[in-house]
Amino acid sequence: MTPADITATPAGGSAHGPVAMTDLRHRPPSGPSDIDEAVDSAEAAARASGTHVRSLEALADLAAVQRLYERIWRPDGQNAPVTTELLRAMAKAGNYVGGAFAGEELVGACVGFFGAPASEALHSHIAGVSAAARGRNVGFVIKAHQRAWALLRGVREISWTFDPLVARNAYFNIAKLAAEPVEYLTNFYGPMNDGINGADDSDRLLISWPLNSPDVAAACRGTHRTAEPAALRAAVPALARSASGAPVAATPRTAPTLLVAVPADIEAMRAADPRLAASWRGAVRDVLGGLLAEGARVRGFDRAGNYVVEREEKP
Repeated sequence: MTPADITATPAGGSAHGPVAMTDLRHRPPSGPSDIDEAVDSAEAAARASGTHVRSLEALADLAAVQRLYERIWRPDGQNAPVTTELLRAMAKAGNYVGGAFAGEELVGACVGFFGAPASEALHSHIAGVSAAARGRNVGFVIKAHQRAWALLRGVREISWTFDPLVARNAYFNIAKLAAEPVEYLTNFYGPMNDGINGADDSDRLLISWPLNSPDVAAACRGTHRTAEPAALRAAVPALARSASGAPVAATPRTAPTLLVAVPADIEAMRAADPRLAASWRGAVRDVLGGLLAEGARVRGFDRAGNYVVEREEKP
């Protein structure tokens, strides 16, 4: 789809409507209703957070993204999360570079590029929110904008990775966005040595976000996805926390529904007790990674900090 296929929404609003909070555009009336739903959800999310969200192309905006990411990740000087030059090339080639603004200040940004098949899939590489904007749902706003932006271009799936040990990100991705973990990736990026990852291995969960899924559409309207109560009542811990905060793995792991715990704050643990953090990395890799490799599916992430995993029933 080209920009000419899209009908503009007035950026300044009018006497008959509110000021637009995004740069998204609705399809003509005959277009797919899922696109209108996605655009409306993105607008509502931005309005609720008090932020304006738009695609970024200007050098000044792209340089602001680089500075924002460096403040968040605090790299060691040899591994910048992105560079302005790379962002410039990606934006020029039609990839996604989006930013959320509180007034004139960039408070969140997300970068994604097209993947195979190039016309249907987007890989969301990196997203971050300023510490000053925490609690305003800026991350949610940016993902809702990215979803609508992608649907306007015929994309049906977005994938990305996240550290499975970071509980708040697991809840955000799985419960709040209704994304689906599909693969455990061991030490995916190699050493990162920044202020968030430290010297720990960079294990990641690869997740898929099917943009037309009813669960995803509901999530972008603000309805969190939760595991079925009956499944939670029957769930058995496969990895739990000891009284001292250490991981405790249970064997055998044969129950239909299993719980895989992660630390409440792995980033603080990495700074205070790197050895304990490393033991959690190994335990989650063995248990969650092993279950996914066997064909199990993550069905949720609860408020107590557990992955809810369903094993595949054998005939």
